[in-house]
Amino acid sequence: MHNKPLCGIDEAGRGPLAGSLVIAGVVLKNPVEGLMDSKKLTEKKREALYPLVLENADCHIVSFSAQEVDTLGISTCLQQGLQRIQEHLQDVDYLFDGNSSFGVENITTMVKADAKIAEVSAASILAKVTHDREIIEMAKKYPEYGFEKHKGYGTKAHMEALLKYGRCPVHRKTFRVKGLD
Repeated sequence: MHNKPLCGIDEAGRGPLAGSLVIAGVVLKNPVEGLMDSKKLTEKKREALYPLVLENADCHIVSFSAQEVDTLGISTCLQQGLQRIQEHLQDVDYLFDGNSSFGVENITTMVKADAKIAEVSAASILAKVTHDREIIEMAKKYPEYGFEKHKGYGTKAHMEALLKYGRCPVHRKTFRVKGLD
């Protein structure tokens, strides 16, 4: 079926109100035990798998800041991220988790690929860990938002902090917040 290696691609941080959008591409050179959809793993397990994926794969990680997401829009960021992964990881078949390739040629999509395909699971772990590590760093700089708990997603506590303090530089200004906009 496949005569080329598979490059699994996934993203983290499409939905949060703060932080970066991170897209990762992974071509496994050796199998890695315990890979699954990053959302089904504990933070500790994801952190343990992260270096194993890096050791056993060719990878490329692309990150777009909140400002870039605001300026370009989420779709353009995803499109550019997919293109950069293609530039760095070549002569492979690309499989992106979800149902859109955002107009990028030669990318196959599959809903829930992160739960079914090892390469996409590995990409989901790299993207999620990269995203979460960065937002946890931001929590030190902007402790009033509690980023380390909700990772920038629109939880009740995050919404309350936003209403109280307004946005900080790592918040996405184009993501509407009820009561704020």
